[in-house]
Amino acid sequence: MITAASGLIAQRWGSGIGGLFLAFPAIFPASATLVEKHEKQKKNRAGLQGAVRGRKAAALDAAGAALGCIGLAGFALVVWQLLGTYETWIVLGGAGLLWLGISGLCWRILKLC
Repeated sequence: MITAASGLIAQRWGSGIGGLFLAFPAIFPASATLVEKHEKQKKNRAGLQGAVRGRKAAALDAAGAALGCIGLAGFALVVWQLLGTYETWIVLGGAGLLWLGISGLCWRILKLC
């Protein structure tokens, strides 16, 4: 469904925008599945039921990915606005620090709530 949605987005707004959405079905679900499987196997080796722990670990990974996406939006905005104006290494370095800062701040806010 996500891949089909990416195709519709590409038709409407172009392949550059649609391509951004193709990374999700290629990376995140596989990552979440591997995290869940690894945690479940780890608990099973210890003689415990690991299904709940696996789901919780995958959920935590998903939360981190969502917070990282918020930071990524800041990164993209800075690069989009400043890349033609300043040197590439300055823009990418600053945008990378902004990404780290926004993601870290979001994580901190989530931990406080």
